[in-house]
Amino acid sequence: MFRFENPEYLYLFIAMPFLVALYIYLNIRKRNDVKKLGVLSTVKKMMPELSLKRSYLKFWLIFAALCTGIIMIARPQFGTKVENVEKEGIELVIAIDVSNSMLARDVSPDRLSRAKQILSRIIDVRKNDKVALIVFAGEAYVQMPLTSDTQSAKLFLNTIDPSLVPVQGTAIAEAITLGVSSFSGDQDVDKAMILITDGEDHEGNANEAARQASDAGIMINIIGIGSVEGTPVPESEYSNNYRTDSGGQVVVSRLNEQMAQEIAQNGKGLYVQADNSNTAVRALETELNELETKKTTSLSYSEYDEKFPFFAWILLIILIVEFLIYDKKNPLFKNIRLFR
Repeated sequence: MFRFENPEYLYLFIAMPFLVALYIYLNIRKRNDVKKLGVLSTVKKMMPELSLKRSYLKFWLIFAALCTGIIMIARPQFGTKVENVEKEGIELVIAIDVSNSMLARDVSPDRLSRAKQILSRIIDVRKNDKVALIVFAGEAYVQMPLTSDTQSAKLFLNTIDPSLVPVQGTAIAEAITLGVSSFSGDQDVDKAMILITDGEDHEGNANEAARQASDAGIMINIIGIGSVEGTPVPESEYSNNYRTDSGGQVVVSRLNEQMAQEIAQNGKGLYVQADNSNTAVRALETELNELETKKTTSLSYSEYDEKFPFFAWILLIILIVEFLIYDKKNPLFKNIRLFR
């Protein structure tokens, strides 16, 4: 398979015919100027050291160098192949709360954005794991099935916002149940879930769901995000207006820390509160490292084979040859009749 990494540079080839036409025009004009001095054959005898063939060759070498340079900066690449890559990790399901309360700004820049930053960091650290993504509010949905392609997980993570789940609430029990069903049937690999939520409008049954998950060998970890004191909830991500209830009072969202701790305890996992540092990530990494990893084989596409160095060497050789060729005859090689 063949491609150019920067194909836009290939448009520079459009200028090449104009460059050749300009050279031909200037060369004709030069010949006409020389003819004004006399018969061309006579003028050549008056300048025995001058070699027109050398000037022609120098131009075409420069022309070849320009063409090679354009191809080089366009970065030609040849072929990819699918290869088996062994990874040693666990299965990890990540569930993120996308309810409207996650737009609160008691952590910077807001709860949802900070949650995505934390989860992106976790995915980077756990790059050998198989990862699945779940979004939940009043309902839970699988955003990305279990996969070893952690880069795709990060891409999906960046697209998450409250509009993905129109039903409001915090259906943690449903998210846990859906997460349990998202794991593979492999009994030899350890499994864990990470739920990041503010716990606002918790709908119950989460403790029982966490116990059932734990009985199935799945560790439930909770990242609580937000403040216990609470903060108003914006109408949208970029709005400075706040949501109000039916009575006209500003809606204040508070982290339900007690609930989050109970779910983590029933799930035999860890509870951490997210802040503006990486404390939660480091604590979770320590906890997940206690799990046993297993070697798994997954398909991966190898990188394209870069041909940039090949064309760079050709360009260098052309420029060196052009530099060594004089417009007039080189006295060091006067006995060599290469250009006659």
